[in-house]
Order: sequence, then structure tokens, then C-alpha cells
Amino acid sequence: MHPAPRRRRFRLRASAVAAALGALLLAPLPAAPRADAAATLTNAGFEAGATGTATPAGWSTYSAAGQHAASFTEAGGRGGGHRLSHWSASAYKVETYQYLSGLTDGTYTLSAWVRSGGGQNAAYLALRGCGSAERRTDLPVTSNGAWIRLVTSVEVTGGACTVSINSDAGAGHWLNVDDLAFTPGSTGLTVKGVDLSTLKKSQDLGGVYRTSAGAAGDPVAILRNAGANYGRLKVWVNPADGYNDKARVLATAQRVKAQGMKLLVDFHYSDIWADPGAQTKPAAWQGHSYAQLRTDVYQHTYDVLNALKAQGTTADMVQIGNEINTGMLWPEGSTSNWSQLAGLLDSGISAAKAVSSGTQIALHLAHGGDNALYRTWFDNAKARGVNYDVIGLSFYGYWHGALSSLQTNLDDISARYGKKVLVVETAYPFRLDSEDTHENIIDLPSELVPGYPASPAGQSAWLRDVMNVVEAVPSGRGLGVVYWEPAWTAVDGNGWDPADPSSGNGWENQALFDYDSRLLPAAGRFAHR
Repeated sequence: MHPAPRRRRFRLRASAVAAALGALLLAPLPAAPRADAAATLTNAGFEAGATGTATPAGWSTYSAAGQHAASFTEAGGRGGGHRLSHWSASAYKVETYQYLSGLTDGTYTLSAWVRSGGGQNAAYLALRGCGSAERRTDLPVTSNGAWIRLVTSVEVTGGACTVSINSDAGAGHWLNVDDLAFTPGSTGLTVKGVDLSTLKKSQDLGGVYRTSAGAAGDPVAILRNAGANYGRLKVWVNPADGYNDKARVLATAQRVKAQGMKLLVDFHYSDIWADPGAQTKPAAWQGHSYAQLRTDVYQHTYDVLNALKAQGTTADMVQIGNEINTGMLWPEGSTSNWSQLAGLLDSGISAAKAVSSGTQIALHLAHGGDNALYRTWFDNAKARGVNYDVIGLSFYGYWHGALSSLQTNLDDISARYGKKVLVVETAYPFRLDSEDTHENIIDLPSELVPGYPASPAGQSAWLRDVMNVVEAVPSGRGLGVVYWEPAWTAVDGNGWDPADPSSGNGWENQALFDYDSRLLPAAGRFAHR
């Protein structure tokens, strides 16, 4: 990502989430009575029974104050003719559930396709009474009308489990659920990361970081204790301020590894920000031939990664380029000359593997909801034999579309190329105003994703829902999510332009530390299963 203060004001029909943090803060309905049990889900697509059925075949309904009618089937299913809906003209609290028994003990996953208008106090899928802790997945808001697939896993002991669909909602709030499945297997995220590229400069200039309780501490440790398990660091070749060069990356890598976290190294192959709109060669490489650029890429990549290895902080994953939609090292490495781009990528990949054969290679594009872009780009990479392990994506909902578009793209590219997928950049504001004098990149209500307020709860819900979408990628190919620059708070001198100490920071309202330097609730999402 490039954080320069340019205006990108798009109105997006994006998915959004209930305004509150969700069901975990709310008392659930009392335990519902058990219905007749089976070992497999009955009527998982809600096709049995006529439209308007308050208790579809195989399911039971439990509600507060006799509000059974708030749960019903109706026309408009995802895969068939009908769906389950929760709705009422007055406030309601209802559960639609199915009790399963005769299960072989082990791990199971519930998957379901959902839609929601948002605004509920709580709207979630749950697996309960399974002999282990209840597991929940909250529904996002789908303002564009698209269905989203969610998953929830649980350890079954004792041979029984209840599949539950829950709403605690005001008048007129609704959800749809369809095409459920309950199958053996587990889900989860391997990568729950944080990009800490600006951290060293921030702390060198006096930046302070606090726990949610207000105790000052090491921000790497604070984020690790919240559940983060990966640190991402960008590398510039010869930056104007000296930060993000090899020496600074080595120093921060030691801090990341000291906390027991893994390391993702993000090579920009530039002296400054590289993104789809700018892939500027380092000054020292200007005028080099294509053949020399391939050597430059290899030597730079090898030098940084070998130094990391030598100090005991071997990179676990490496990005060869940053947001390279349009290529890298323009003009030689532009996508207008794919053969040369492939050669440059191969040079970086070869260097990384020469240092450590176990290091995973990621290729990273922006615009994570644009499936046509990803198909075109990775088809070209495949045709030229580029070898890599992970497809990395940037996905910012206020720029890149709906969560359903992200899911469509992740599902398609993970299957099409047989690769794991990782959202290496996402973020969301917890407020709109600036702490410094510099205009924030996102600072107007019209820029927000519908249903996600610029609040601590909205920020937390955004990260939660992106993680849920990645977790739902079939065949376990969804690796995880990296939050971009959670520690880039407003510190004088740590602005977006490394050549201008007076440049401001347009990002502090999307950090995971508030304007009092305290950790925000969204960081708790790193403890995601």
C-alpha cells in the first residue's frame, strides 16, 4: 500500500457487519430443548416444508416470549427454492437449531451460506453442547445482497452436538441462512499478522504504546499477547531516512522473533513505496540493463535474507515485490513485458530459496476483490513457470469492494492455481478525525463500508469478518490475515514521506492503538481460532 495523501473517494456497495461487537457481549437464550436427533443434518437447505414454515422439518425453534414466528422459511434460497429467515416487525430473540447425536468423537466443521441486513444486537452461527466450549461465527452484513459462506469448527466429545442459528434483533432486522453442512474436519488460521514496518522509526522518535489497561510496554509484546503470531517488515533499498533498510529490518526482526512470532519479509525493490501506481527503481539501479537488474534483484534479496539468517531470524515467508499488479522495477519489469517480469521474479525467488529452502514465497497484488485481475496476472505467471507458494492480497473494503467479492476471488484462485491465499494487507478506521495536522486517508462517513462505523467496534468487526472469509476458503487454503501498520500512530517526524520529516501521517486513525496510545479491541481478533 502507498499511504500518500491522495483522495480515493469511492462509494462501494460493500458487505458490512452489525454495529455492535456481537454475540459475545450478549446473554444467549436459555438452553433450548432437544429435538429428535440424527447423526447428519436434516433439511440443511430448508426445502422440506412450505414457505412460511416457522419450524422447518428437522429443525426446532426456541424464542423469548413466544416469538417463534420470527423464524421461518421463505422463497429465495441460495441453492434451491427456499431459505431460512429471521425477521419480525417487533424486537425479537430467536434460535433455530438441530440436535445431532450418534456422532463419532472428533473435530467437525459447520459451513453455511448467509446474508444479513445488519443492525442486530447479535446474529451468529453456533455449535454448542458438543462436549467442548461453544464456538460461534458472527454474520457480516451483506448490503449488496450477495451470499457469504461462513465456517465454525468444534471438537465433539460424547457423540452429540447442536447446530444453532441465532438472532437478537430489533424490529425489521433480518438474516437469511441456507445450504448448511456439518462434516468432519477443522478450520482455523495459520497467520494472524501485523505489519510493523514503521515501528522502529516511531519509537526512535518517542512513540509510546500501551496495553488496553493503559500500561506502557513493548508494542511487539503487546500485539503478541493479543494473539498476533506473524510480523511483516518491508524492505527498501536505500531510503531517504534510512528506515526500512537492511540494518533497521534486521533490528526489528530480532524483536519479532524474540516474541516467538514468525517473520514475513516484504521486498519493494525500491527506495520508497511500491504499489500498482508506482514501481520506481532504486536510485542505485537506475540505468541498469535488464540483465543487470536481474542480478540486482538476486543480490539484494540474498543479502538481506542471508543477514537475517545469520543472526538467527530466518524469514518464514518472503514477498517478491509489493502490490505488483502492474509489475515491478518499471519499465523493464512492467506487465507489458511479462517475460522480463517473470525473469525478475525468478531472480528474487531463487535468491530466497538459496538462503532457506523452507522459506515460503508469496506474490502479492492489490485489489483483492478483482478476480479478473488475479486470473490474468497469475495465468501469465503460470504460463512462464514462475514458482511460488502463496498468493498474497491487499483488501481494503473502502477501496476494493464487498467481502463477497473477496470470497469469490479467494475461492477461485486458491483452487485454480492450487495455492494457499493470504490477505497480507487490510485495515479499518476506529475514528475519522486526525490526531496530527495531516488529513487522514479515510476521513469521511461517505468513504466507509456500509454497516462498519468508524469506531472501535466497527474496526474490530471488519477485521473479524475478513478473517472469517479467509478461514472459509475451501480445502484449508486460507492462511490468514495481516493487519497493515497497526503501530503507525501520530508521531512527529514519522510521516508518509521518508524524504520529508515534516510530512504527516494519514494512517493513525486505522492503527490498533488509539489516540491515548492504548491497544484497541480489534487486536483481540488475533486470538481468532
